[in-house]
Amino acid sequence: MTTHPTLATRFARNTRVLRSELPLTEDQMHQAAPSIFAGGKHSSRSDRYAHIPTIDVLRGLRHEGFEPFMVAQGHSRIEGKAAYTKHMVRLRHADQARHRPEVNEIILINSHDGASSYQLLAGQFRFVCCNGLVVGDVVDDIRIPHRPPKTGDLRTEVIEGAFRVVDEFEAVDQATAAMKAIELEPDEERALARAALALRYGERAEGEPPAPIDAEQLTQPRRPEDQGRSLWLGFQRIQESLMRGGIPGRTVQGRRMHTREVASIDRGIALNRALWVLAEEMRRLKG
Repeated sequence: MTTHPTLATRFARNTRVLRSELPLTEDQMHQAAPSIFAGGKHSSRSDRYAHIPTIDVLRGLRHEGFEPFMVAQGHSRIEGKAAYTKHMVRLRHADQARHRPEVNEIILINSHDGASSYQLLAGQFRFVCCNGLVVGDVVDDIRIPHRPPKTGDLRTEVIEGAFRVVDEFEAVDQATAAMKAIELEPDEERALARAALALRYGERAEGEPPAPIDAEQLTQPRRPEDQGRSLWLGFQRIQESLMRGGIPGRTVQGRRMHTREVASIDRGIALNRALWVLAEEMRRLKG
């Protein structure tokens, strides 16, 4: 059997990302996101802070059929804190067979320095462009604080939270199918792209310099599979263009440049969710 190579990339000075077409091994995860394996909490945390290593949770999730396919870890400028900093893991359940263009994922976020509770969100992964989406308001995210639960243990509580996210995947599939069934007129797609630009670069008042790129650039397909007039495909083109960057534009001073990838874990999650909500709003308007 031919295995697909793992792609490891440092996307920015403050974030390391590792993705694979096959489930990641613990050795691979440790190389990219060592804070997943932190054996204790950062010294800034009090005695009330309940430390459960993320790898213990991942091992429990793996026992329940969840496999990691992507990890990311932020960097810290504070000496000695990098081993405890925020990290993100995207997991798929064994039941999510690859028989569709996209697959549902659970997104797990945690840190051991007080920057994050355990967070569980719903996501989707689109195979053709290796595009990781974050579901907006279709599924509520689950937050589990670092303190001893009233019953059971923290690891069990996180695993139960993962299954609560899985229970909502049917609603995610319904939202995706609805977007695929709606066609956008060119003006509607450009309106969606302009709203997305405002999310990424902020609203531009009269007299302020424009964004480095325009809405038309966001709507351009990168591959034949991206061509089409459905809301889903338009959303995919816009989302990938904003998140991955690489689009030629001009700075405020008029110099040529290419847009940057959104590398920050927090910024990536926030923008990804906002773009999904934007697409959902367009679906409601068209529906």
